[in-house]
Amino acid sequence: MIAASVIAHSKQAVAALLAILLALSALVLGCGAPQTNTVTLPPPTESTTLGPGDTFEMFIVGEDKLPTTYSVSPDGSVDFPYVHRLDVAGLEPQAVVDLLRKKLVAEGFFTDPSVMISVKEYKSKFVNVLGQVKNPGRFSLVPGFSLVQAVSMAGGPNSIADLNNVLLTRTTGKERRTIRLSLQSITEGRSADIPLQAGDVITVGERVF
Repeated sequence: MIAASVIAHSKQAVAALLAILLALSALVLGCGAPQTNTVTLPPPTESTTLGPGDTFEMFIVGEDKLPTTYSVSPDGSVDFPYVHRLDVAGLEPQAVVDLLRKKLVAEGFFTDPSVMISVKEYKSKFVNVLGQVKNPGRFSLVPGFSLVQAVSMAGGPNSIADLNNVLLTRTTGKERRTIRLSLQSITEGRSADIPLQAGDVITVGERVF
């Protein structure tokens, strides 16, 4: 009876020890894994309005000798042929076409001009890449810009970067949200890349040694 009691107590001790070891293992694994952020970002919104630094091509059909490439000045205006300076900051390209046509007709230069505008580069739209990258700074947004591309344009992560601790902050209207991402998971194909919008801020964290 004594031997049976000893065996029973031994089994209970082993079971308790195993439970403790499993709990400790789960705790260690949990600490090492990147944390999943339950906050979600609003989908990126595409903005095509013109702003300072943006470059576009403008054509008036039949006027082949006119300049074709124009840039928006820091004050948001453009010096057009015939009508001189017009404020275009914050306008969609089609709205600029309508404004230019209206001015050309109003000032008697044309009766029904055909005007075309094609944006070449949006320098007024940008994202910020900060933290542990080789060349942190502000980078012009191009169509289809993503998180991986932005970090790459910043020279890529430096030697102390924590690829599992990347913050992405997005402002939509008056709402500002931040999520934590794993750049490693994205580059290894385990997670989808994140499309960006103008004004996004990416901060690459530092590894804890």
